[in-house]
Amino acid sequence: MMQSVPRADHVVSFLDIGTNSVRMLVVRLNPNFSYTVLSQQKEVVRLGENEFIDHTLRRDAMDRTVHVCRKFAELSRTYGADEIIAVATSAAREAKNQAVLVERLHDEAGIDMGIISGVEEARLVYLGVSSAVELTDRTALFVDLGGGSTELAIGTQENYSYLDSLKLGAIRITGMYVEEGDREGPVDDSVYNKMRKHVRGLLVHSAHSISLSKVDMAIGSSGTVMNLADIASRTCGGKVNSLKLAHLKKVSAMLRSLPLAERRKVPGLNPERADIIVGGAAILETIMEELKIDELVVSDRGVRDGLLVDYLSKIEGYPHAGRMSVRETSVLQLGRSCNIDEPHAETVVRLALALFDSAKQAGLHSLGDKEREVLKYAAYLHDVGDFISFTNHQAHSYYIVRNADLLGFDEREIAIMANLTRYHRKKVPKKKDPEMEGLDLRAQQVIITLSAFLRLAEELDRSHTGLMRSVALKKEGKDTVLLEGAAAGDASLEIWGVESDAKAFKRAFDRDLRVDIIRVP
Repeated sequence: MMQSVPRADHVVSFLDIGTNSVRMLVVRLNPNFSYTVLSQQKEVVRLGENEFIDHTLRRDAMDRTVHVCRKFAELSRTYGADEIIAVATSAAREAKNQAVLVERLHDEAGIDMGIISGVEEARLVYLGVSSAVELTDRTALFVDLGGGSTELAIGTQENYSYLDSLKLGAIRITGMYVEEGDREGPVDDSVYNKMRKHVRGLLVHSAHSISLSKVDMAIGSSGTVMNLADIASRTCGGKVNSLKLAHLKKVSAMLRSLPLAERRKVPGLNPERADIIVGGAAILETIMEELKIDELVVSDRGVRDGLLVDYLSKIEGYPHAGRMSVRETSVLQLGRSCNIDEPHAETVVRLALALFDSAKQAGLHSLGDKEREVLKYAAYLHDVGDFISFTNHQAHSYYIVRNADLLGFDEREIAIMANLTRYHRKKVPKKKDPEMEGLDLRAQQVIITLSAFLRLAEELDRSHTGLMRSVALKKEGKDTVLLEGAAAGDASLEIWGVESDAKAFKRAFDRDLRVDIIRVP
């Protein structure tokens, strides 16, 4: 693995060489402390196939792995990567002939691979997964079920308190309990029970340690967990991003009753995983039972994402887990990736929140902290559409925010934020607009109310010079609201803009708006 001082303004490639698959993530680190994902790839290589009997990597498995890594390295370099950080996990760390793989990757692919410990793998899983979920004040148990090992971690948004690695993996346990000649048929219940008994035996000490911690939720990651959750959502009606133990039991019974050829056809299951999915189900079902987990939240992130977070954390100035929330990091990353005018965005945020707060104090609305936070992030991102074109950039902003996979937000929050960026100029929102189709009436009213604040804030920095020092809304009689403000200069453009946009305010609050902005030194 290349060792260097992490730096900004270049392209880095991260490779996670696992027991089952090789995963690649290529990112450009930008000078403005954002990063752009250039490519994500995954290929099944089965590096650990037939290895765990005598702890020897097979030649054909190494051939597949080296070939894929070489192709990924070539692809990384076409994107301009001048640094490749590669780590190998369970299969490589347990292999007696691991040095052969290290040498071949260096000689044939130009990759310096590092082999990490199970605990380090658990740490990277924690970093990768926790960076994509908003834990707030909750403590989570992280379960990553790989081909050769299962990593466990307990942590908050800021830090971990427990890390562990168990020699339990879908490829490993399948090789231990299902003979090669029997892999075409169903998996007998007696074999499945032996798998589960083995898992329970290895889990004893971890279960005891975990029982001493207060855990508020559990998060599962890896291809096996994602496939099982996808199957459950299709067959049991569960959510795609979660997996209930009750549903997993039904799925595992169905999968082991099928011969391999039929298992490959199960909706939601990657056919390449069909021969090891029963072993993975045995591990996960037992872990959930023994650790008293009724439901897992499912994440698609893992070691390669943890490598990126770990890398960024060593560069001064980069937002990363521990310094700010997942939401804030995600929004800042999107805005900077689109080269927004940050001073203007920050001014609009400040003004929009001042309007929100003063309007609430005046009794104009009863929205709470959650809506305030959504307004803050929408205000920061309102001009991201300029990245595509200034003309109708509000429509482009909507599309970008709606489809950017912002981390830490639910779908409803993203929809509200996207609509706020859409309605920050030109068309005024109203209930049952086609653009808001699919949103409940309360969400539509939230958009109408918050968009009034965002539109005013945008007009109050119409010149993009940050003239406004303070703003506030106050009731003035039964039918009028006064917008008071202080500006450090001539605010004629801002006043004209606010007065021309009074229609949105009237629709939101059924009151006329009067403007009184004074000039201050």
